[in-house]
Amino acid sequence: MTLDVVILAAGQGTRMRSAKPKVLHALAGKPLVSHVLDTAEQLGATRTHVVIGHGAEQVEAELDGRDVRFALQTEQKGTGHAVAQTLDELGDGKVLILYGDVPLIRAETLTALLDEVDERRLGLLTVTLDDPGGYGRIVRDAEGRVTRIVEHKDASEAERGITECNTGIVAATGTQLKRWLPQLSAENAQGEYYLTDIFAMAAAEGIEVATASPASALEVEGVNNRSQMAALERAYQRDRAERLLTEGVALADPARFDVRGRLQCGHDVFIDVGCVFEGDVTLGDGVSVGPYTLIRDSHVAAGTVIEAHSIIEGAEVAEQAHIGPFARLRPGTRLARQSKVGNFVETKNAEVGEGSKINHLSYVGDASLGGGVNIGAGTITCNYDGAHKHRTEIGDDVFVGSNTALVAPVALGAGATIGAGSTISRDVEAGALAVARTRQTTRAGWKRPRKSS
Repeated sequence: MTLDVVILAAGQGTRMRSAKPKVLHALAGKPLVSHVLDTAEQLGATRTHVVIGHGAEQVEAELDGRDVRFALQTEQKGTGHAVAQTLDELGDGKVLILYGDVPLIRAETLTALLDEVDERRLGLLTVTLDDPGGYGRIVRDAEGRVTRIVEHKDASEAERGITECNTGIVAATGTQLKRWLPQLSAENAQGEYYLTDIFAMAAAEGIEVATASPASALEVEGVNNRSQMAALERAYQRDRAERLLTEGVALADPARFDVRGRLQCGHDVFIDVGCVFEGDVTLGDGVSVGPYTLIRDSHVAAGTVIEAHSIIEGAEVAEQAHIGPFARLRPGTRLARQSKVGNFVETKNAEVGEGSKINHLSYVGDASLGGGVNIGAGTITCNYDGAHKHRTEIGDDVFVGSNTALVAPVALGAGATIGAGSTISRDVEAGALAVARTRQTTRAGWKRPRKSS
């Protein structure tokens, strides 16, 4: 049977107090609606429909390239009205209705709900809450069968005492929705077309309403304001932290830890406080990450130590390297085994050979370093001439003195030595000493100028 997933994402989200559509606000570095789409993909949806309204162009631009169909809800007249915008595109098979601002729903929960659905059964995800205020209530008969859902504003005092609540997540068939949605009425307290009214229609036809519940109420919590956004962010991060702890990763403080993408760790990895991981990151066995470090789209091999406040982006780091503190590895950096990039060093598109060291206060960009190279403090590769980038080639065992400028394109042969304070603009042959600085002049007894009194 086919599966259509309908994601409602047309709301303005006025309580967010933002020009950005609510569903585009980021949770763990990714728009809320993208989390829901990822879950839909896990379910193997035949077609995915996103109902858009406020900020429609922004939502379409953000989701450009994803396999979705957009349906425009020009006026927000309720959930039933929103789903009705997709009717012409729905198949007759199963239909799952989700919300673009409910990002933590799990595929396993939705699979269990979909398993309950056929032409004689309608699926509803419910949750029991200690404080059900604002939620629609599930009304059951004496045999425990769902007969209808009543919205909070329309509920009687007795109905408001019910703690089983509607999550809004519904599974039906396309045939059922095409029959019921045109019958919806807006004669209610809010003047809207409620999707929940289809449950009374189902009961009237003798169609059973099958219910399922999430493992945690967090799965079905939506975002309406910044406070709820922050709460779901911490819930998401705590879940990721717990998974890593279960896998044997040592976290200095699970409450101060953020993954905004995919993080894969080996054995005996240690992560200190305040670290952020973005994109696709791999940490090998025994890697230690110092506090307040950002790692994005990088692979760090076993035994590497990363000191505090380092930024690593688009880098490949081999075994037993040492990085930081306050180092910045920009995209294209490749560190070989036992190499070192120290404090206040920046690299970009640079290959640093085995055992080579750039200990402090240097910039190495568009460069290749052999093994055993020592780069002194204050060294820079002058790789940009204002129009084009050029490379610096440094052979094995080269020693570069402090405060040196290497003007690319330039090559330093194996074993060469560069005197401190030099500006090197021509190739240096292997084993040679190159010194390029003006001769020192000393004047004994020189009188320093002074201001007249």
